[in-house]
Amino acid sequence: MTLSNELWVANQDLGQACLEHPFVQGIADGSLEPTKFAYYIGQDAFFLEAFARAYSIAAAKAPDWKGFTIFHNLVSGVLAELQLHQGYAAKWGVDLRSVEPGAATRRYTDFLLATAWSSDVGITAAAMSPCMRLYAFLGERLACNGIPHHHYADWIITYSGTDFQPLTQQLETLVDNYATNNALVHSTYRYAMLCEREFFQAAWIM
Repeated sequence: MTLSNELWVANQDLGQACLEHPFVQGIADGSLEPTKFAYYIGQDAFFLEAFARAYSIAAAKAPDWKGFTIFHNLVSGVLAELQLHQGYAAKWGVDLRSVEPGAATRRYTDFLLATAWSSDVGITAAAMSPCMRLYAFLGERLACNGIPHHHYADWIITYSGTDFQPLTQQLETLVDNYATNNALVHSTYRYAMLCEREFFQAAWIM
């Protein structure tokens, strides 16, 4: 088993908790209150900007050209995702320029950026991988019985789609190539998974 797979399997409890979270289930069946989704879109756009910066920092620190190239390719994927959020923002009446990050968002972005600046690329990849793997998992599970016909269908289409899955695999390749299987990598990965759960919770209780 690869390290990236081992980390994901070890955190299946949190992956399942996110899948079963009422925020995600509200996206699944279309029942989520629009105000909660609008809040989430603003927070996620702020998060993605930090995510792109963390990728760029890691690219600069990559020990070889292959890693540098993959990290930069992943930045392009985030920028495409941000364009999608701009479309969501227009649809849901969210002004992304005036978004103030909530506590859960700030904890997550501060953690990612601090890790990217202070750690090697293996640790950084381990910190970033849960976001991608989790969303691929959620998209796949929510689409397993077909894409629903409601106003959150685009979210499900995006994260279950063929464009998103390869980005997840690229990031996990970086984990496998550069991270060491040790306690720090495992704790870093799990902390990011906890941040993901809290991110959904913050949007749910807003």
